[in-house]
Amino acid sequence: MTAEAPAKPVLTGGCQCGAVRFAVSAAPNRVSICHCRMCQKASGAPFASFADINKEDFAWTRGKPAAFKSSSIAERDFCAACGTPLSFRRIDGPRIEIMTGAFDRPDRVIPTQQFGTESRHGWVVGIANLPSQTTMQNYGPDKMATIVSHQHPDHD
Repeated sequence: MTAEAPAKPVLTGGCQCGAVRFAVSAAPNRVSICHCRMCQKASGAPFASFADINKEDFAWTRGKPAAFKSSSIAERDFCAACGTPLSFRRIDGPRIEIMTGAFDRPDRVIPTQQFGTESRHGWVVGIANLPSQTTMQNYGPDKMATIVSHQHPDHD
């Protein structure tokens, strides 16, 4: 799969500003959550979620991400314009792991495995039981009407 002639994408996605976009032409090998401290720092969250994809089934279709060599064996790609974390990949490895939140339809990439559980925060298991509100309930219709989003839509 290349940016010039991508196969029909199964999944698409990109960064928050739209400067970097990607397409995936086959289902991920696995989808997982990683709680390790490095993934916590890289995502700015208590854990990261990744879809593991063979490089031949993946293409950057708009722009090219910047990269940070987070260890001696791996790099993490991100959008230089908006900072969105996009991937984890082993240097010279055959696969790329795309952050599931970067997909246009993250509901289609469902984690089935966890890693780095030595760093998992104890409170993570109770998230589903916390009181919750929709964004509309949180801000209200008057405030929502004044917000102008600069986020790229979840499609091209």
